[in-house]
Amino acid sequence: MAEFAAVELIMQKREKGELSTAEINWLIANYTTGAVADEQMSAMAMAILLNGMSRREIKDLTMAMIASGETLDYAGLAAPTSDKHSTGGVGDKITLPLAPLVAAFGVAVPQLSGRGLGHTGGTLDKLESIKGWRAALSNAEFHKQLAEVGAVICAAGAGLAPADKKLYALRDVTGTVEAIPLIASSIMSKKIAEGTSSLVLDVKVGSGAFMKNIDRARELARVMVQLGQDAGVNTSALLTDMSTPLGLEIGNALEVKESVEVLAGGGPADVVELTVELAREMLRLAGKVDVDVAAALKDGRAMDKWRQMISAQGGDPDAELPTAREHHVVLSPADGVITELDALQVGTASWRLGAGRARKEDPIQFGAGITLHAQLGEKVRAGQPLMTLHTDEAVRFERAMEALDGSFKIEAAAIAAPRKILLDRIDG
Repeated sequence: MAEFAAVELIMQKREKGELSTAEINWLIANYTTGAVADEQMSAMAMAILLNGMSRREIKDLTMAMIASGETLDYAGLAAPTSDKHSTGGVGDKITLPLAPLVAAFGVAVPQLSGRGLGHTGGTLDKLESIKGWRAALSNAEFHKQLAEVGAVICAAGAGLAPADKKLYALRDVTGTVEAIPLIASSIMSKKIAEGTSSLVLDVKVGSGAFMKNIDRARELARVMVQLGQDAGVNTSALLTDMSTPLGLEIGNALEVKESVEVLAGGGPADVVELTVELAREMLRLAGKVDVDVAAALKDGRAMDKWRQMISAQGGDPDAELPTAREHHVVLSPADGVITELDALQVGTASWRLGAGRARKEDPIQFGAGITLHAQLGEKVRAGQPLMTLHTDEAVRFERAMEALDGSFKIEAAAIAAPRKILLDRIDG
């Protein structure tokens, strides 16, 4: 590998220059081994945030991060593979019903998921609220379950894109999280290394999402779809609303309960709608069209697959889920229609109740969170319960209520427009 000087590459990007493929490969390889120091990579991340990268540079960055570790492949698998990645939100439990639903149609779902941080929940935290369920699988266990059950949701091994893990932690403490080239390469390096042949990106937009603004979300979606296509992965993106929480339950065990309701043919309309939309898109990219996705939620096929998937990882699908010890009910102050319900504020309150963590090593309370008794656009009466707060420690209610101050608006004469979940679609 050719030798370069990190400081020269930083200055080149600072002056709006393009880095060559060889320079990017050298930078990432040497950052992974520690030869390029954190402070140098911090300066590079800031230069990228300020000056951007070309499509070719972003592709090279992504491929260099993939090359820093191992890749998975499913050459021996009879079924096609399809996966989904969400950029995260409040009440976003869609992966839980989605993976078994897609698997019910003979498409294998290899879903490597993460933990929550801040106001956004993590899929692994939700599933760990099920008694006995384990997130860590060996590669052999992962492939066996994928072949036999057709769906796996588990933790990514340390071997996948280790450069991304290092750079992700650095971005978090250097004010460079928002750089689209770094977000896109971070997400797509892991997803491409995961080896799936098709991928649907659920890019959230709104107050509870990483991307608050639809134009920025569209730009991120386009970049990620291009990266997937350039790497030979059949990729598309749906832009979906995250200005209001998804569903009525926010918090780990609460969201598992709601996911099981969806798999049983019920559940809130917004969760069902998004689950069905994403399943159709995953199946379409995997070559399965003209299938009745909604029927598989109604007739129990998806539920059967869920039970197999949970059991295969040591979980008891019939075990009672954890519940919080303390509860506080928030009542409606007036008659009217809920015209605003802010996802970020509700997510922050849930986090403060113990459902989330401020640092990755923090413990979480599986039963903590918020149950909404009414959603956006619904009529409420004064004195009617609006939401119930759940926690094991009553002392947490005060700060959670502070986070909820101004989180909803009730208007007497309003006729709320129906919520639009699907905002846009980006195809390669």
